[in-house]
Amino acid sequence: MPNSANLQAKQLSYQIAHKSILSDINLSLERGKVLGVLGPNGAGKTSLLKMLSGQTASKEQVDWRGKPLEEYSPLERARQIAVVNQLNESVFALSLQQIVRMGWLPHKTLLSRETEQDHQHLAASIAKVGLSEKTHQTFSSLSGGEQQRGLIARALVQKAALIVLDEPVNHLDIYYQHQVLKLLRSLAHQQQMTVVMSLHDINLASSYCDHLCLLNDGKMIAQGPVESVLKATTLEHVFKIPCRIRRDEVTQNLRVDFYPSDEQEYPPQPEVTQQSNVHSNEASNKVHKKVSSKKGNSI
Repeated sequence: MPNSANLQAKQLSYQIAHKSILSDINLSLERGKVLGVLGPNGAGKTSLLKMLSGQTASKEQVDWRGKPLEEYSPLERARQIAVVNQLNESVFALSLQQIVRMGWLPHKTLLSRETEQDHQHLAASIAKVGLSEKTHQTFSSLSGGEQQRGLIARALVQKAALIVLDEPVNHLDIYYQHQVLKLLRSLAHQQQMTVVMSLHDINLASSYCDHLCLLNDGKMIAQGPVESVLKATTLEHVFKIPCRIRRDEVTQNLRVDFYPSDEQEYPPQPEVTQQSNVHSNEASNKVHKKVSSKKGNSI
């Protein structure tokens, strides 16, 4: 039976100065699926994303479409793999359209001319992420969610088959978190793109990912469909806090509730208000006057 995996890691390991960052990571992901990478800080999530996208050499331990990443030239990788990272502040003065046009770079030389088809694809990519009315605005004037969608539009112009994102909804408000993740899931399911992203919020991962991999101390603790990874005993072991798994009554997605069972809550101490200080000063003045009056009578 042929291997249907689009992206595959085989015994993936990575060290820095003899310190193990990733150890014996094995995973596979089919085309048109969304993989969420979970784990506490320092678990190795960013390092894994860099190796899966070819930013860090993997010593032929990562295959993309049945071929080790090292066998692709940098240009070939750039045409197929889009990495959505935070932009350097120097480009924030550019317009959204100029940022999205950067997706053409792997496909064109300096002397290449832009065609009508190029412009149509550019406009369609911006429209797909719902930003047509913002095309000529400066990137810095866009909201955080709009900027993230603009970077996804750049990946569409790039015609990438794999999109890798490191915490794409970090610092976004609730509305934009769902908007961006819904867009990524739609691109995977409807356009057969492969999406790999790290997330801190387990419940968002449960809602929008097809598969999860859970890391801890550079090791793969669990991977597979959402329901096979989100187990209370596993999560409690990794995150060091009790939790409960339940199914949301509205969405039917699994949800994880963490609760600190041994944390003692102390009642709040009464604050010293300005009014209480006034009463205290008044009482002090009355006592002072009373003492002074007694002294006057005794003279």
